[in-house]
Amino acid sequence: MHYTYIIRSLNQPDEVYIGATSDLKNRLTEHNSGKSPHTSKFAPWELECYLAFPDKQKAYDFEKYLKSHSGRAFAHKRLHRTR
Repeated sequence: MHYTYIIRSLNQPDEVYIGATSDLKNRLTEHNSGKSPHTSKFAPWELECYLAFPDKQKAYDFEKYLKSHSGRAFAHKRLHRTR
């Protein structure tokens, strides 16, 4: 399986990151250990949501969509937790 995921910074809750991976548990560990330069300054992170796809390309296509303007609106309305 391949995953598109959204993580949220615990220290700065307004910071979210959208990504895709085939190993979700390992990827979250990498984000929290500072191995990703884009997310290291906002660690620690918590998994907010993920979607599983049997096809790698579909996971990466959905990641790309979620990073678009309309995709961010969709995620905000349908995927993010309400605080």
